[in-house]
Amino acid sequence: MASHSRRRPLRERRTALVLAVAVAAVGVLLSLVMALRPDSEPNAVRAAAEPAAGNRSSAPAATPEQKAQPSPKQKPKPKPKPSKASLTPTATTPSARPSPTGAPRSAPRPASGMASLAGRIQPKATYKGVATHYDAADGDGACLYGPSPDLMVAAMNHTDYETSKACGAHILVRAANGASVTVRITNECPLPCAPGQLDLSKEAFAKLAGLSAGRIPITWSLLSPSTSDTVSIRYKTGSSRHWCGIQALGHRNPLARLEVKTGSGWSRLTRTEYNYFLSPGGTGCGGALRLTDIYGEQLTVDGITIRPDAVQPTRVQFARH
Repeated sequence: MASHSRRRPLRERRTALVLAVAVAAVGVLLSLVMALRPDSEPNAVRAAAEPAAGNRSSAPAATPEQKAQPSPKQKPKPKPKPSKASLTPTATTPSARPSPTGAPRSAPRPASGMASLAGRIQPKATYKGVATHYDAADGDGACLYGPSPDLMVAAMNHTDYETSKACGAHILVRAANGASVTVRITNECPLPCAPGQLDLSKEAFAKLAGLSAGRIPITWSLLSPSTSDTVSIRYKTGSSRHWCGIQALGHRNPLARLEVKTGSGWSRLTRTEYNYFLSPGGTGCGGALRLTDIYGEQLTVDGITIRPDAVQPTRVQFARH
């Protein structure tokens, strides 16, 4: 007897197949609808568009130029405006010429041209220092003016002597006790005489204090005295047409320059420590001379022949100041 088969009838199988195909079709349709929606991008696409949190540090660092740019929400800070003080240049004051003391604030400043002519000892300036005394003997000294009966003389300290530029200057000296005396510079007081110091003849020192005081504080200033004398000229021993030394004596104001006349104009001679102006090659020896004082006044002298050691007077003198 044949065994009973377990297979379903043919109609049932067809029905089941149709249902399965329908379910599959519905699933495919739903998948297509979800894929075509604009606001529902797949997770795979999102993962590709957004970097992982662990990989954010791998983004390129901002360049210095990018860092310097202000944030769009942040306004750049305005640069501070320079103050008026920073816009105004600071004037620097040149250091003053070394001198025994500065001129008093009330004293007028000399013009620049006058300052260069005057050197260390300026007109209308008061200087502080000390006074000592020495035996002036016949009144002669480093300035080589020669003996003189007038012993109201003094030796200027080495610094303010300034290569004999102080020679012939008339100085008013005042002591702390109110006494004063006028002296003429005929000598040099070598180091260690300090700037501002005057070594007075004993006769001049005695006008201010007793000789036993030895050393006293003083103030002093330049004078332009009244005088009836005129300037004199002297040629040094050994002078000739080939070499000469020329000296001016009796000038009211300190002498700044001595020049000789040449074919091309005036030639300035070099001053020595012993108060002569030298022409080593004989230029201008025996010719016209031009003298300039510290105030800039110029005197021209003609007709002075070469007579060594002879004091030859002129008819000219500097103006009083």
